[in-house]
Amino acid sequence: MPQVEERNCSLIIPAYNEEGRIQAFLRDLLTFEGEVIIVADGTDSTADLVSAFIRSHPDRSIHCLSFEARLGKGGGTIAGMRAATRPCIGFCDADGSTSVGEMKRLFSRLDAADGVIGSRWVAGSVIPVRQGLLRRFQSRLFNMIIRLLFGLTYSDTQCGAKVFRGEVLDEILDDVSSTGFEFDVELLWRAKMAGYAIIEEPIEWSDRGGSSVGLKDALLMLVGLLRIRFL
Repeated sequence: MPQVEERNCSLIIPAYNEEGRIQAFLRDLLTFEGEVIIVADGTDSTADLVSAFIRSHPDRSIHCLSFEARLGKGGGTIAGMRAATRPCIGFCDADGSTSVGEMKRLFSRLDAADGVIGSRWVAGSVIPVRQGLLRRFQSRLFNMIIRLLFGLTYSDTQCGAKVFRGEVLDEILDDVSSTGFEFDVELLWRAKMAGYAIIEEPIEWSDRGGSSVGLKDALLMLVGLLRIRFL
């Protein structure tokens, strides 16, 4: 596969009510030479902060999609993917748990695969600030369920750092129905079913705290996964 140039990459950032955490990450985005699309679908001032940042840096290819209705993690990511104009597309969390430098590295690995996902659970990963013990236990339990339901052998489907060649998304995105946190699993499953090679890459990741994912979200995620797999 040909080498991937950074300017040929689009980075999608779903940002639901991230006014308290996104400004530091915006500064990091200035080091990215590709296209950035931030999807703001919350009720706080995230969209206003991003829009002001864009106006102060008119030379950068940074765009903000603003929605009044909640799209969900998956829905926001899909909206950004559909707006992307570059041949390689990735997404990451707005809290900066994965740095722009790490996203650049994942994009560069697309010279060896159709998709690359960051993993906190493979050899070589660096986690300066870990999640709490309960969240780590939930993560491993969730991973077991994913393996049983979908036959996916990845160690970490939920790390918010993934990149794909555009042709992968062109083929599978219309079939992806998930709009919640189960979106990552369905995306990987659809890619697998279509025969694409998706590799797992160790990543440097830090827990930023303040996660809005609670028990209700976990239950909705499980229901969504069962719907994807059996309906």
